[in-house]
Amino acid sequence: MKGTAFLLIVLIALTCLTCRNKSNSDSQFVFPEEDTIPLDEAEKLSTEAIEEIAKNISSPVEIANLLQTLAVPFSPEYLASSVDPNRQTTSFDKAFTLGILGADLGYLNMYEKTGSSIDILSSIRKLAEGIKVGQFFDFETIKRLSLSKSNLDSLLFMSIDSYTQIDKYLRDNDRGQLSALMIIGVWIEGQYLATQVMTEYPDPVLRDRIGEQKIILNDLILLANPYCNRDPEFGELCRDLQEIKQKYRDVKITYTLGEPVSREVDGALIVEQTETSVVEMTDEQLKEIIEITESVRNKLIANN
Repeated sequence: MKGTAFLLIVLIALTCLTCRNKSNSDSQFVFPEEDTIPLDEAEKLSTEAIEEIAKNISSPVEIANLLQTLAVPFSPEYLASSVDPNRQTTSFDKAFTLGILGADLGYLNMYEKTGSSIDILSSIRKLAEGIKVGQFFDFETIKRLSLSKSNLDSLLFMSIDSYTQIDKYLRDNDRGQLSALMIIGVWIEGQYLATQVMTEYPDPVLRDRIGEQKIILNDLILLANPYCNRDPEFGELCRDLQEIKQKYRDVKITYTLGEPVSREVDGALIVEQTETSVVEMTDEQLKEIIEITESVRNKLIANN
């Protein structure tokens, strides 16, 4: 399946992140109304949380794949085309924008608009070099694959792998705040993409995916908390995430575990837990989530 490994933040992440919150003895899990982890514990858990999230950043490609399944047409209006990499002067701006454009790149590639991705690739290259992680992008090969449209799977893999290596490098070199910014940027752009499509092409599956973002949003806030007092920029971003969280407060998500499913992978028996979820979200709640997402995203890219 195309793109199932891309930057892991919106859909596959839901499975990984919710598993750690479920009790083995209960058949149902209802997402709590409030965070159960005290803020003063956030810094202790942030490294572990980042590592878990970074294994499953799938937002833009997974959403784009869903949109294709729903026959939603590609639209360049969703892209952050106003972002100018030459105006990114701080490491904060560069890392956050790297996440935004990474999401857009995944969206373009999934819809095979690879020729249009060249400008974004150029911007990504400048931003990556600006925070000294450009060595993880094989820009010439990615550019060649984009122009030839010869191997979409290889193009997606190289894009995904580049971001994965950047994330690991930043965390391993005590630059976790930049990794967190990149991840948050990916999520915000993926969330913006999903909510904008929802306004034009309402669909119950997409609606549920948007509702389920309550889970990943709480983890993103946990990631950001250790850095909220680092500088005014981070403080403002933390307030923005809290604003989005407020709109999700009354959204309820219930998970029911199903029967385990066994399958053979490379000669080994793998047992997977199945589950179903029910999202309770009113039309008014959805409307408010769409509006706050658009407001926050547009403000953040306007600053860039």
